[in-house]
Amino acid sequence: MRDNSVFDVKQERSLSPAAVEANVVRDVVVNLGLSSKGKQRPDHPIRLVLVKVQPHEKRSNRKGNTGAGPSDGILRIATDLLDVPAEIIALIYRYRYPIELFFRFFKHVLGCRHLFSAHRPGIEIQTYCAIIACMLISLDTGRKPTLRTYEMICYFLMGWASEAELLAHLPKLQERDRAQAKRLNPPRS
Repeated sequence: MRDNSVFDVKQERSLSPAAVEANVVRDVVVNLGLSSKGKQRPDHPIRLVLVKVQPHEKRSNRKGNTGAGPSDGILRIATDLLDVPAEIIALIYRYRYPIELFFRFFKHVLGCRHLFSAHRPGIEIQTYCAIIACMLISLDTGRKPTLRTYEMICYFLMGWASEAELLAHLPKLQERDRAQAKRLNPPRS
């Protein structure tokens, strides 16, 4: 939720020691959308869990960085899970981003944008094949596969690239790794 959201607190909930340890600052049940018209407001109670997080620099792709400004370090999580402890809600949200990154990698790098089957066994087979391919690429190259590496292997398996072209691609990865390490860790003078 945005920090300027309008709500009315219905119930203030007490924080457990585990919630305080998980950096939960506040746990309340609210009515949301007080500035909205009646039909646009949620008709059920909303729980708002405020968690203290590491502030980040707001970035924008627009010229002039027209982002909303720096973060205040409070993550506002709106949920309808009224019976789940606040520390669990904070934990679920903390792991959401790594899970999103995994699915982005799975879809974009491993080529699983579309499912070949709508049935569970078919989806499982496609998933296992993609994960096995990822592990084999990683074992062979010694690093996480990139989209270009995956494409090169696909070209090789389809007969569009020779084994020599595939093998020539792999040392380029190590050169890129060394160049990237130099950019991230420039020599000190």
